[in-house]
Amino acid sequence: MTAAIVSDSERGTTPWWLVLLEGIAMLLLGILLLIKPGMTVLIFVQFVGIYWLVSGIFQIVSIFLDRSMWGWKLFAGILGIIAGIIVVQHPLWSPVVLGSTLIIILGIEGIIYGGVGLYRAFKGAGWGTGIVGVLSILFGIYFLANIGQATLVLPWVFGILAIVGGIAAIVLSFRLK
Repeated sequence: MTAAIVSDSERGTTPWWLVLLEGIAMLLLGILLLIKPGMTVLIFVQFVGIYWLVSGIFQIVSIFLDRSMWGWKLFAGILGIIAGIIVVQHPLWSPVVLGSTLIIILGIEGIIYGGVGLYRAFKGAGWGTGIVGVLSILFGIYFLANIGQATLVLPWVFGILAIVGGIAAIVLSFRLK
């Protein structure tokens, strides 16, 4: 195997150390989600609420700087401010509502993607596409039928995904270096 010499312009503009910091942050978040899921989710959702609030304010302010698509900016800004205020004011039930909403969205997406996969399989995309479509539909139905259980498992799933993603980002950062 030969090592390829990659110039800065081919690599992209993201510095390697920033990818390393992102990987470390994801790894720590994943570990916290596995060790203390309740407290971590509670704090994380509060940060999301504050982010939505600040982002909503900036969306509205951006209307005065750039009037293009001002209607969507106003809508997104108002929605962000309302969501941020609700999440920050109700810290104990916000994680449950956000988690349940995410499970419902994932369940609906699973059924839709599964249906599309089955359609593609019958049009000649192959057995693999059909099997993945059926599994996607089954997971979607399971999520919608068991919203509470799926919501309770969500922190561990995200914790595992964050650990895997964090390790991958750390490895990638050293490859970029």
